[in-house]
Amino acid sequence: MSANNLASNLEAPLKASPIKLSIALAWTQTLSMWRAGALRVMVFSLILAVAAITAVGFFTQRVETALNQQGGLLLGGDIAVSSDHPIGSQFIQRAVAQNIATVKTYEFASMVVFGDANQLAEIKAVGQGFPLRGDLTIGQHANDNGHTVKAIPNVGEVWVEPRLASLLGLSIGSKVDVGERTLLVAAILLHEPSRGGDMFSFAPRLMMNAQDLDATKLIQFGSRVKYQLLLAAPPQIINDYFAETTPKLARGEKIEDVRNARPEIKLALDKAQQFLGLSAMVSVILAMVAMLLSSLPYIKQSLDTFALMRCFGAAQNLVMQVLAIQTLLIAFFSALVGILLGFLAQFGLAYLAGSLFLEALPPVKALPALVGLIASIGMMFAVVLPHAWQMRQLTTMNILRRETLSQPISAQAKFLPAAFVMVAMIFWQAHDVKIALATIFAILILCLTIAGLAYAVIYSSNRLFNRSSSASTINATKLNAMKLGILGLKRRFGLSTVQMIGFSMGLMVLMLLALIRGDLVRNWQASLPIDAPNRFIINIQPTQIDGIHQFFERAHIKKTTIFPMVRGRLVSKNGQMITATQWKDDKTTRLAEREFNLSWIDKMQSDNTLLSGRWWTPQEHGKPYISLEQDLAKTLGIQLGDKLTFDVAGSSLILTVTSIRKVDWDSMRANFFAVTPPGVLDQYAANYISSFHLPLGADTPMNELVKNYPNLTVIDVAALMQQVRGIMQKMSNTIQYVFAFSLIAGVAVLYATLVATRDERVQEATLMRVFGASRQQVSIAYLSEFACIGLIAALVASLAANGLAYYISANILNIPFQFNMTLALSTMLIAAIIIPTAAWLGLRSYLNIPPRQLLNSI
Repeated sequence: MSANNLASNLEAPLKASPIKLSIALAWTQTLSMWRAGALRVMVFSLILAVAAITAVGFFTQRVETALNQQGGLLLGGDIAVSSDHPIGSQFIQRAVAQNIATVKTYEFASMVVFGDANQLAEIKAVGQGFPLRGDLTIGQHANDNGHTVKAIPNVGEVWVEPRLASLLGLSIGSKVDVGERTLLVAAILLHEPSRGGDMFSFAPRLMMNAQDLDATKLIQFGSRVKYQLLLAAPPQIINDYFAETTPKLARGEKIEDVRNARPEIKLALDKAQQFLGLSAMVSVILAMVAMLLSSLPYIKQSLDTFALMRCFGAAQNLVMQVLAIQTLLIAFFSALVGILLGFLAQFGLAYLAGSLFLEALPPVKALPALVGLIASIGMMFAVVLPHAWQMRQLTTMNILRRETLSQPISAQAKFLPAAFVMVAMIFWQAHDVKIALATIFAILILCLTIAGLAYAVIYSSNRLFNRSSSASTINATKLNAMKLGILGLKRRFGLSTVQMIGFSMGLMVLMLLALIRGDLVRNWQASLPIDAPNRFIINIQPTQIDGIHQFFERAHIKKTTIFPMVRGRLVSKNGQMITATQWKDDKTTRLAEREFNLSWIDKMQSDNTLLSGRWWTPQEHGKPYISLEQDLAKTLGIQLGDKLTFDVAGSSLILTVTSIRKVDWDSMRANFFAVTPPGVLDQYAANYISSFHLPLGADTPMNELVKNYPNLTVIDVAALMQQVRGIMQKMSNTIQYVFAFSLIAGVAVLYATLVATRDERVQEATLMRVFGASRQQVSIAYLSEFACIGLIAALVASLAANGLAYYISANILNIPFQFNMTLALSTMLIAAIIIPTAAWLGLRSYLNIPPRQLLNSI
């Protein structure tokens, strides 16, 4: 702003109110700084920051909602109220009052009779409108492709799964007896949304109309029936109902969504949400760093302008008002542009990802826009507040002489407000305290490591150059130029450290995104390989083991193991009886009261990891030892050395806990909460279980097995596996789109880091030329300095990114991690070349200008 313009603004009419005068000055000054160019880099960074926050926020919010809705297809509704007694009318009345669609279902086990044959089946009686989410698929026979229907069996009819039809020899038109009611088989039930993820539906399904239920007379006093009320409505209404109903549940009642009703889907959805949170968090960090670095030229010119205002008689309060209003103006208009760009960008992302989902993505909500506006205001004030605090007591001469550093607030403390805002945004975007704390810790270690390495490089370089003083004249000239560049790190240690931190954070988060997009997602997908078991066989009798092995050989099914199972109930720990009343929550109570499948193995399975204790040796055959899964041990408070008493077939069995294991349930293989050494359970009757992979549609071998061994129960989880893999694939593609957007923010960080100190380096280059340095010497000096900055930043970024990725994969996502040496070396090589080259390109135009002209320009 020129002195004449400023003077004319200060000579405003006396009738104008002080606030109007402040607004006019702030607006004029903002426009002037924009035309001068000092504001453009910072505003661009702020717009980019808001655009990154809102675009990722809009998109991830829609994706998460879509994933939850798609996952809800496995439940048959958005949520379900389940109970071991008839559903109370209050649940239905509350749903009707909120305009929520409802339907009742009843599930229980019962025998189905056809002629002289009978078979235990899972009976499901459904009301009109089932399912609320998804479709039913029916056909005329087991190998039929079928067609989807929006209906349920008519009164007097049933639909049966192919396995039940095979076991009983049923066909369309057959009549079966269910209790005291004879029903007509009208269709083969090929797919049921709420069936695909049910790991514990051991028997084949028979679906009937709920109006036929009373006529069967199967539900009597004491019958074990699962009563369900399925509900479906827009997400906000469902969330309100869920929150309102949960505290009012009585004993035996629970409310489920797809996350707690389907543990395997819960794992996939949770990891998907964590991946999206990581991508969003990376964008926030990058944008914040770009904003902070690009604010340095703006602050410098603001000090000049406010010094002129003080010279023309402006009061301290007026200066502070103008600064506050100017900050709000910049933050508000930058936020509007950023929100608009973010809104448009998420439409592009949604268009690209639209084919990944069964239905169109849900509409956006206003929350990300509000977060973007708050973030914009917070970031601007975080940058301006420390300088405003310093200027409040400064005189005009203090500002003109640049005496701000003599104030109580140190140069490092100026970054505290910005650091606070960044920490708050990290917690907001991470959606996980562990991830947020790990990221913050990594950033702190990164800053300290960079400062230490910079000091070590300066110290070692000085000693190296001193020993090289006897070199030839030509080499000495180049060495002196290189030494001058390295000493530049020492002269501007604080500023160079800030630059290295900026470069390193930009490189770190870009590497982290590359690791998330590539290695972590690939490892996540690899945790559920294409040949993972998708069939389970239970109730195998000891005399049938050889025949089952022969079946596996004929069907060319490999990697199978048959495990024994003995049922036992935990009755005491260290001599103290375990009672239901000692546990406060229903989950722990149910876990303590349930019967466990005890098994025995000699060698620990490959998908198990020993966390504590030791595994038994072959010489300890028959020893009363037991190994427990970590979550079971933690929930029931069991530790190494505890003596557990199990009731097995009416007799007591005392076992000592010798190890705690971590089980990879994602592998889908047969696993057990509790295992013993071989020989411990030999005296008890056992049945056996096995798991194996069978390609989709290859049901012929399965039908042959069931016909040969009708007592076997086959659990088909192929539909569940497809859903989990689908979520993994969708998230892999989605993260790539978010990665592409965050890449722009990363480039902005590198650009802002170079631009932030360009004016100071131009002045230094001018002085070097005035004192006789050649263009080549100045170029070598700056290339050397920025090569050191790039190498240090890349080295620290590589270590920090891989360390953070390891922590995330091992402790949060529970997936394997492998150090990516290729990525680390490539990043260091590229940084050592690109960063100094970019810095030299930004300064080379000034190196061709005569020193006199440069002096006049500065």
